Amino acid sequence: MHCFACQSAINPDDSWCSKCGAAVRERVDPDSERRFVTILRADVIDSTGLVADLEPEEAVSRLEPALAAMRAAVRQFGGIVSKELGDGLAAVFGAPIADDNHAPLACHAAIELVRRVSSLGDPGLQVRVGLHSGHVVAYMVASEFSKVYEIGGAAQHLAARLEAAAEANQIFVSEACQELADGHVRFEFLGRKALRGFGEPLPVYRVMGASDLSSWRVRRARSVSRFVDRTTERALLWRAAERISASRQTVLLMGDAGIGKSRLAHEFVQDLRTGGWRLLDTECSPNLQGAPFSTLKRLVLSLLEAVAKDPDRLEDPREGLSAIHRLAIDAVLDVPISDTRWSELEPYARGRAISEASCAVVESMARHRRTVLLIEDLHWVDRASDAVIAALALLQAPNLLVFLTSRPNGMPEWIARCHAEVIAMQPLDDDSGRAMLADMLGTSVTDTDLKNRIISHTANVPLFIEEVCRGLKDNGTLRGQWGDLSLVRPIEELGIPSSIQGVIAARLDRVPRQQRQVLQVAAALGPRSSEAVVRRVSELPEDTLQDCLASLDRAELLVRIDSDLENSLEFRHEMVRQVTYESMVEKVRESVHARVLAAFESDETWRDDPDALCYHALRAKDWPKAFNYGRSAAQKCLLRSAYVDAVDYFRTAMSSLDRTPLTDLRETNAIDLRMEARMAFIWSGRVAEWIDLGKEADQRASEIDDVGRKVAAMTVMAGGQNFYGTPTEAVLLGEEVVGLAEKSGNPGWRNLAQYNLGQAYFLAGRYREAEQTFARGRAHLMGPDAIAPFGTPPKYTLLLCCMMKSFTHTVMGELDAAEQLQQQAAAIAEETGRPYDRVAAAYSGGWLKLGRNEPAAAAAILEDGFVLAQKHGIRLFVPVLACHLGIAYLEQGLFDRARGMLTEAREEAKAVGYTSAVLRSSIYLALATHRLGDVQAAQNMLREARNTARQQGFSGLEAEALFGEAMVTPPSGAANKAAILAALRAAIAIASDSGALPLKHKAESMLNEMLARGDELT
Repeated sequence: MHCFACQSAINPDDSWCSKCGAAVRERVDPDSERRFVTILRADVIDSTGLVADLEPEEAVSRLEPALAAMRAAVRQFGGIVSKELGDGLAAVFGAPIADDNHAPLACHAAIELVRRVSSLGDPGLQVRVGLHSGHVVAYMVASEFSKVYEIGGAAQHLAARLEAAAEANQIFVSEACQELADGHVRFEFLGRKALRGFGEPLPVYRVMGASDLSSWRVRRARSVSRFVDRTTERALLWRAAERISASRQTVLLMGDAGIGKSRLAHEFVQDLRTGGWRLLDTECSPNLQGAPFSTLKRLVLSLLEAVAKDPDRLEDPREGLSAIHRLAIDAVLDVPISDTRWSELEPYARGRAISEASCAVVESMARHRRTVLLIEDLHWVDRASDAVIAALALLQAPNLLVFLTSRPNGMPEWIARCHAEVIAMQPLDDDSGRAMLADMLGTSVTDTDLKNRIISHTANVPLFIEEVCRGLKDNGTLRGQWGDLSLVRPIEELGIPSSIQGVIAARLDRVPRQQRQVLQVAAALGPRSSEAVVRRVSELPEDTLQDCLASLDRAELLVRIDSDLENSLEFRHEMVRQVTYESMVEKVRESVHARVLAAFESDETWRDDPDALCYHALRAKDWPKAFNYGRSAAQKCLLRSAYVDAVDYFRTAMSSLDRTPLTDLRETNAIDLRMEARMAFIWSGRVAEWIDLGKEADQRASEIDDVGRKVAAMTVMAGGQNFYGTPTEAVLLGEEVVGLAEKSGNPGWRNLAQYNLGQAYFLAGRYREAEQTFARGRAHLMGPDAIAPFGTPPKYTLLLCCMMKSFTHTVMGELDAAEQLQQQAAAIAEETGRPYDRVAAAYSGGWLKLGRNEPAAAAAILEDGFVLAQKHGIRLFVPVLACHLGIAYLEQGLFDRARGMLTEAREEAKAVGYTSAVLRSSIYLALATHRLGDVQAAQNMLREARNTARQQGFSGLEAEALFGEAMVTPPSGAANKAAILAALRAAIAIASDSGALPLKHKAESMLNEMLARGDELT
């Protein structure tokens, strides 16, 4: 434990620091919270020089006026002084009560701070200010006599460095603060500056002054979406507008921050103005809550502007007022008043005069034309204006529509007295949310899952949708222009933009402490939780818990969902859960998750749910349990063919195991885990990561000198080489691994190594050797003692051997043999029912039908397999199924469909890293392109595919590309005829060597036809 003042070590039982005499302060951990705030640091420049020659009392008197001005400025804009530093202070905005305007408020406070100190008339007192917005840990520090609210974290250091960099009477802010306050405040970018303690120069901005833009104009300038839906709310507003001819109508549009109140209000009043209505508008500003009549002043200015712009030359309504009422309007406008009649009035009488005068001028305006009086954000109204607005809302004036907007927590008490129609705004429905997303993202973003995730994440709150999309664009996940964005990388988590963290946090801060604890437990449990588990983990008395749940349900934060099985609790939207969760400091989070884990482990209902157990073990940082539960969850995912999820759980298990102490047992577990994980990576098409698993396992096996596990690792690498490398490299590695596997005496890995080697021979165009190798592997796997590597069912490896052997026989023209093997593969798939097996059988079945010249039947089989592969995320098969489906379309004469499918096949093969599939789809895409009339493009594609196949050793595909070149080259001119003959002869030679008899016969037939026509040149 250390002294807060001098940082000397002190004993926990000490009341005073032995070094400096300061009282020991105790940090109260339960009150600690993570907060997103804006920090203000300010100090007097060269304060030491100012007071160096003064007595202590004189020094205090010299600096105290500046400190008092600083405190007053901070408090005027809702800040909390967290620490005084002798010649300056540190303050925080947005805590302990969250405020979504913390950055603009801090900037206005800084402007006011500089103004107040400058107005003291002491030229020696000059201040500098630094501002930064970021996450901090906020907590109460208790001393013997008081409690102090303090903050900790790196964010405060950046604010201090910005303060130190600023010059006299200047305000420097970070980029984070500038982004949040931009529009409300004017900034000058100063470039990047080197700040002490930070490795790289950081962007720095200087505050130039407050902006004269309204909050609506700031929001509108930032908005990139169009107005959607709100049919119900608009109908209610129009109904109120239609009734004004009989009497004054007052409408309150109520909704939480971000729900779209201002957008709807301005869209509606614009429609009214188009219909001939006059608009008088004002807004209540959080920056001006402390300024009397600030809202009313904006209203009067709006009224005078409307008079000046009136085409009918409307008379100034002030002309018909009494003298006192005209003075009242002048007072609101801050016009100097020398008339003693005003100064002699009592304060109450002045307020009444201002209210009467305001009502009179508004009534006068409404008398000449239908008028809408729009007053926005009533929850921020200053106290003096509130009474006048109440009088305006009660005003009995036909042709006047008083239109108010407010958040629920700021709804004025007088609303009931004025019989206002309250329209409660709800989030958009799903269709409207999708329409908004389509307008922002454009048609190129076809990822329906992304749009659904955004809708679920934001609960269709318009501001949240827009800011989440903006965040994805700013961080490069979405690229392009608004209305035409493309998703360029996977999204792990949508997150919460800093611009709306305060909106949600402010709402949560209205929740009492015990309800907050319940929310935290529910947040740790996830978007939906069981009431029984919340009861057990929160450890609250039953009556207290039920009161908390009822209050949270009414507030629509944690909603009760009754079901036949149990009472469930669900967050209204995911962002509320995330803000609640992120508000907990790390130690509190770990404690909550540990309690949840213990509750789950002792409950039979959850004991068989490794997914949930892994989640909480990981976040409780219980690494051994996270490893065990992660592995179990991955195995469970494999059984239900959820391959992408299996990859995630295997990764969790691997990283958790690596956090445990290094032992030989840990390393053997790590190798085995990677071997077991290989199937999830293979099936989901993560070829590069599949190879990396093998390399890492090989290195670990070498370090502990485990020969058997080294053979397993090399087998995995050999399998990956068939997809990611060249056939020559794959054959060399495959032959080596088969030899090592046979020597190691492990038949399971030997069988898999033989399958891998057969596949390498096939890709190299060595079909006879491939057939013999597959035959040996198949024979081993069909015996009563059939063995496959752990994590792989023997019938799965047998099916693959049958599939590849069937391919080989088809390529060699031995269709009866291929048929027998296909029937065996189909029988295994029927028996297991696993999606992966069914896809593999469909692939070989479609290939066989193509070999039999039955393209329609092939297409039917391949289409089923393609759909199944996409549905279950079996990405490894998607490009090859798409390729052969495109070939089936091509052979049926469906050239457009063929080109589309083959293009998709090639792109997917590139994404997966499946080299042979890229080449094969390119060859047949060229043929489809040729049939659609683009001969030159087809020739270019085939030439490129042929050269690549030759360079990398894909001799079978080289022969197919050569035959394709012969087909697409026009037989006109000596040069073309020579090229065709050369291509055919080369294709025949390769096909003859490899045993690809059907291709050889096709090429020979075409060659003979040309020779018969006398096309051979001398």
